[in-house]
Amino acid sequence: MVWLLFGGFIGLMLLRVPVTMAIGIAVLISLIAAGFSGEIYILPLMVVEGVENPSLIAVPFFIMAGNLMNAVGMTDKIFNFAMTLVGHFRAGLAQVNVLASMIFAGVSGAAVADIAGLGMVEIRAMRERGYPVDFAAALTVCSAVIGPIIPPSISLVIYAFLSNTSVARLFLAGIVPGLVIGLALMLFNRIIAEKRNFPREPRATFAQVRHAMVDGVAALVAPAIILSAIITGFTTATEAGVLACAYSILLGLVYRTMTWKKLWKALTDTMTITSIIMIIIGYSQVMGWLLAIEQIPQALADLVLVTTDNKYVFLAMMLLFLLAIGTVVEGIPAKLILVPMLLPLVDQFGIDRIHFGLIITFALLIGMATPPMGIGLYIVTQVGGVSFEKVTMAVIPFYIPLIIVLLLITYVPALTLWLPDFILGPD
Repeated sequence: MVWLLFGGFIGLMLLRVPVTMAIGIAVLISLIAAGFSGEIYILPLMVVEGVENPSLIAVPFFIMAGNLMNAVGMTDKIFNFAMTLVGHFRAGLAQVNVLASMIFAGVSGAAVADIAGLGMVEIRAMRERGYPVDFAAALTVCSAVIGPIIPPSISLVIYAFLSNTSVARLFLAGIVPGLVIGLALMLFNRIIAEKRNFPREPRATFAQVRHAMVDGVAALVAPAIILSAIITGFTTATEAGVLACAYSILLGLVYRTMTWKKLWKALTDTMTITSIIMIIIGYSQVMGWLLAIEQIPQALADLVLVTTDNKYVFLAMMLLFLLAIGTVVEGIPAKLILVPMLLPLVDQFGIDRIHFGLIITFALLIGMATPPMGIGLYIVTQVGGVSFEKVTMAVIPFYIPLIIVLLLITYVPALTLWLPDFILGPD
């Protein structure tokens, strides 16, 4: 039954069946094959029960906050501020691309929002300055993986729900890895710039830096407001999401960039994305129930323990597995399926669940920039007007810094754990 479940799901995904339908059809067929054809009526009940969790209420609010920030024009202000800081570096606009994504990550919490919103500004500017459009598109996809790592993060909220861990700890744990990813990409840009002679931008004056900072300060303090509210206990993660939405609307009113049309688009986009995520979560709960009946987590644990009892070998095996899965299954569906299966092994090998949360999140995010399923590649082809084949070839060199950082996050737990332990105390 398990082969039918996973094989059917992955096969349907490769056939370009929408993920909500693919996971639903695979679950339905597996239920029938497992002998539950007379109990099919419980499927919608289990789907609804799967999303009736208070911690998931934060998801639509963080999605909404990112959409509102895009709607009120914060992307341009963030890009301009990043330009004044690093535009004069070698390959200046490439460095601006990464830094702007790091800043926007603290606003949107989603890689797709980064590509669709900020990516349009970045690719247009790089094309006008003579950068190859395939390079600009590839860099935009890779820098966007920072979005779900630096808090707030929709992906980490969902992991917290699946693993019964603290959202505040996960948010804090993502800060240092997110910065390391950004610095690694900027260093890689510097190396490429030496070979391809990418241009610098004029150095900004102090007055220009100050003006860009003042103009974009509202966007820059947004992540600090959200994170501090959660860490201090002033708000829950859900209430922080509401606060982020209210703050975004306030910015739109202050800057006079919010219109009823933009607000309506942000609302409809949020409802669409949220409904897709919640359907996937609901079906994944049924999938988890099927896996539990078949005792798949226990069988997987026995198989791995027969293969190795070394934690570091297990981590290497897990990375290869996650990277392979990420190439064919999108991050959130993959996480919903894999986390319940892998957590018993993670606990058995003594790996901290917060640490594992960053490992699986980043490993699956790399899949966003990896064919054949790489959703980020498909989005950026539309945003940048470049062919899928060209972006796929251009993105290959960027796997080097991304994989190096993934190994650092995996084998140096302090990168992930020291900040939450320092601020909140040992777990």
